[in-house]
Amino acid sequence: MVKDFHMGDPSDASFYAGILVAAFSAAEAVTGMFWGGLSDRVGRKPVLLFGCVGTMISLLVVGFSKSFWTALAGRIAGGLLNGNIGVIQTMVGELVKRPEHEPRAYAVMPFVWSIGTIIGPAIGGLLAKPAEGFPSVFSPQGLFGRFPFLLPNLICSGLLLLSIIGGFLFLQETHPDMQPWSTCEDHDKSTAETPLLPPYGATANASADLRAESYGTFNQVDMHEDEQWKVREDGTMTPTSPSPKIKVFSGRVAMLVVALGIFTYHSMTFDHLLPIFLQDENPLNVSAISRSFLSIPGGVGLSTRTVGLIMSVDGVIALIIQSLIFPPLAERLGVWRLFVVVTVLHPIAYFIVPFLVFLPQNLLFPGIYTCLVIRNILSIIAYPLLLILIKQASPSPSVLGRINGLAASAGAACRMIAPPIAGFLYSAGTEIGLTAIAWWGSSVVALIGAFQLWFIDQKKHATVTVTSAAPCLAAVTRSSVEVESHKDIVHILVRERATSDSETSTDEV
Repeated sequence: MVKDFHMGDPSDASFYAGILVAAFSAAEAVTGMFWGGLSDRVGRKPVLLFGCVGTMISLLVVGFSKSFWTALAGRIAGGLLNGNIGVIQTMVGELVKRPEHEPRAYAVMPFVWSIGTIIGPAIGGLLAKPAEGFPSVFSPQGLFGRFPFLLPNLICSGLLLLSIIGGFLFLQETHPDMQPWSTCEDHDKSTAETPLLPPYGATANASADLRAESYGTFNQVDMHEDEQWKVREDGTMTPTSPSPKIKVFSGRVAMLVVALGIFTYHSMTFDHLLPIFLQDENPLNVSAISRSFLSIPGGVGLSTRTVGLIMSVDGVIALIIQSLIFPPLAERLGVWRLFVVVTVLHPIAYFIVPFLVFLPQNLLFPGIYTCLVIRNILSIIAYPLLLILIKQASPSPSVLGRINGLAASAGAACRMIAPPIAGFLYSAGTEIGLTAIAWWGSSVVALIGAFQLWFIDQKKHATVTVTSAAPCLAAVTRSSVEVESHKDIVHILVRERATSDSETSTDEV
């Protein structure tokens, strides 16, 4: 799309594409708290519907764009007018009345998001430039010939219009102070507060709320930590000193937030670079064996439609890994060991992608899907593990919201800077005949994340159990889970003091 705008040199297209991607997140982060506060005053439903209207306007502006600056304005407008992620998260929390239902309720959002990552690229890939893909239906001189990217945006706008109509007719307001049974007196005396979870706009990724018990599409996480009590032989508790002031941002928390930022950065660069690399033409026949491995002047030269289908398959791969592979691996290896494994292996996912240009045509697509499988296994597993470790490192549930905000802000900042930097490196690589430097730059960042493991202290005397709510996995894991959760294991150790007082130290695992 950026290449069709003829913005600067064609080799700079990836850089300008990165600006378009980052513009939405930056604008959404600016107004996220405003929309959250407005939903507290006027209700969730009006803000949610207006956010859909704002997104629809943004899509239409981008679809009718004939210049880069118009498309950029549309992306910025979409971010400014859309605060729906945090509002939807809050509505889910207000709809669920029983705590035991929260894991599955919060898992709906990442599940729907995964479905969107399958359908969205397919719509964009198949319907972009329809005058070229379906010349018998769409005339090059017609509306969709003059605006080649209007059709997919128009289709998505139509789906949003259906959502707006359905929401207006059937969606119920969830704000506790705006229910039919709520009176003016209730408004004056009500002490209930339902803040946005988390109220950080673009940073409010649906699966990034540390206060939830679900991390991924079908996962449920239970955390256990040793507890110690000191009692006398007559059963009474010994006096304890006052609890010291809780240190919110400990070294472990800080290092894990840094790890989350590093992961978010290199993961975002992959999402940004992949479609550019797949579509970028390679002026030379680099599949010849005589070519140097340090001479990769372009990409693999696939069509927009083909890239859209590949990205849809990528969504399916991610969905399968998230629901079927992550829970058993986390249960077998443990959260910390699995996190170390995927973090150490992550640089490989970026290092191997540029070498796709050397594959013969009959092996190109198997090679692409192999890279996608490797990357998704590492990325889909690493993200929920990081969230679990950060939550586990929190010194108290009362400060989890502040830690959640720091983690979300760090992730948002990295998502904002990753596309322009990766695009700049790809453009620079195009000029010198080595586009691989963008991929290898991300590999270096992932390698830094692997070295950073040495500075993360593992929390002792704590365990995490990850189970799956997927029906096909429930039968496999039910027996072990039921045995573990049937009863707590209590170890009692009795020591004799010098003063002849006995002390019993009980550890609950």
